[in-house]
Amino acid sequence: MRLNLFWKFAFAFLALLISVLLAVDYFAERALRADYERAGFDKLTAVARLAQARPPQWPAASPSKPDDLSALQDWVKKMAASGVRITIIAADGRVLAESQSDPLSMENHSNRPEFLEAMAKGDGRSVRQSVTLNREFLYYAVRQNWHGESPVILRFALPSENVSEVLGSFRRRLWVSSFFILLVAGAVSLFMSRSFTGRVERLKEFSRRVAEGDFRPLPRDGSGDALEALGISLNRTASRLDRTIHTLTEERNLSSAILGSMVEGVAVVNGSERLVFANPGFAEILGLDVPPTSGSALVEVVRQTELLEAVRKVLGGEQLVQSEIVTGTLRQHYFAITVAAVSAGDTTGAVVVLHDITELRRLERVRRDFVANVSHELRTPLTAIQGFTETLLAGAIDDPQNRTRFLEIILEHSRRLARLTEDLLMLSKMDAERLELEIRRLSVSQLIESCLETAQHRAADKQLRISVKVPENLPDISGDRRRLAEVLQNLLDNAIQYTLPTGEITLSARTANEEVILTVSDTGIGIPKADQSRIFERFYRVDAARSREAGGTGLGLAIAKHLVEVHGGRLWVDSEVGQGSQFHFSVPLFDPDLSEAAIVSE
Repeated sequence: MRLNLFWKFAFAFLALLISVLLAVDYFAERALRADYERAGFDKLTAVARLAQARPPQWPAASPSKPDDLSALQDWVKKMAASGVRITIIAADGRVLAESQSDPLSMENHSNRPEFLEAMAKGDGRSVRQSVTLNREFLYYAVRQNWHGESPVILRFALPSENVSEVLGSFRRRLWVSSFFILLVAGAVSLFMSRSFTGRVERLKEFSRRVAEGDFRPLPRDGSGDALEALGISLNRTASRLDRTIHTLTEERNLSSAILGSMVEGVAVVNGSERLVFANPGFAEILGLDVPPTSGSALVEVVRQTELLEAVRKVLGGEQLVQSEIVTGTLRQHYFAITVAAVSAGDTTGAVVVLHDITELRRLERVRRDFVANVSHELRTPLTAIQGFTETLLAGAIDDPQNRTRFLEIILEHSRRLARLTEDLLMLSKMDAERLELEIRRLSVSQLIESCLETAQHRAADKQLRISVKVPENLPDISGDRRRLAEVLQNLLDNAIQYTLPTGEITLSARTANEEVILTVSDTGIGIPKADQSRIFERFYRVDAARSREAGGTGLGLAIAKHLVEVHGGRLWVDSEVGQGSQFHFSVPLFDPDLSEAAIVSE
């Protein structure tokens, strides 16, 4: 478990105080013991001098008899009145007299350190455990010659229990006083350390808040010390950091919004051919489900060789490379590639921009196809008109039998040219956004009746039956009567044209999602799936031969689709080959809040 700063201070203070007390106890014990031993030896020395000054009544011969030893024993006990233990030891180590023990029961003292030192130097000292009394004593021994006899050793001893008692008393007083000092100092240090650690914890909490994005300033505590100065410095740092992060965040959000909303694909590649950034448009263009993550290898994300080669050229030293790629198989998309070199310090890379030019290529193709189709559509009637006119001028005008037939052919092709010209003018207005509509309240039944009468005559010629299924309570719609009639008439004409004799055509209407859906169904030849997505293109024909034979221009469905879309609706088809077709178009319901004024198509 991690310890906070307060407990670290407390443990450090306690460890320091205990270390000081142990050191004081150790050195005080040694000093007191040394002083006691010095005082003890001084006392023993004084007693030894007194004993030397007052020798015992020494016998005429060497003390060997019991009576002689009793005299020495009496002298020893008399001298021991000073509180000192006195022992007389012969030169051979025998104990002659002892003030506290029976000398006869004592062992030989020839190996005692104080005895050996006294025999060698004249006096000797030692501090050791007494073998006889099993206690620690201070020993002081002197060599003494009485009456010219062989020397004896006078040994004086003091027990060392006194110093232990003194040291124990000192230690008790030391630890008791230290305990009270510890309590007082602990209380003071507790207050100070809690205050200090509390301020440090506030600084720590402030740093954590700043790291999490909370830049509220730290309140000043008025202490005026280094911690307050640190807090002021941190407040200034947090304020500058807040402004910097706010600025960077705005710039990042703006850049992200710009790049994210761009339809162009944008990516940044580093010198190692790894992606640093890619916007959603880049992933969409390359057909990726999600934008590639930063650090992905470019070769793992991009499969287009042209794009990889362009990036490698820029990373190889070229400043700008432009190229073009094509994606998709059934529905191809064209993209212009622009790869530019970029450098930031020692880091180099490349910025890739993919611009969708599919619509541009489509318009180029439509323009080429339009010119080719218009030229082709105009060539046939013009050739026919020119040929028959030249024939008439060459003399056929005088032939009553062929003159009328030639003039009828010229009239039919002239009408075809007129229809083609009218359709082209209509498309021109649509493209120039100059087609005017008069949006008014219309009845669906009246709209159907206005187109049905014309269609019935053509259907009767092919032995076709037209049925109408329109609910009685169908709501009114908003639209231009003439333009919607053109749409419905075109769908009916196509149904009649591509339905075999004795077939059936059904015209129905229904309401769905705030709009009315009109449907023209037939039992005709149907439209292949591959052609259904293109039948609304200009000049596109599923059966070109039959369309031209019937006088069609190939623009009817394209015009109808545009007219429906400018009304706010949509036009689509459901068909199967041999099962017939169903053309649907929707028109919004009438809204009384909208004015019944003419509007321009968009």
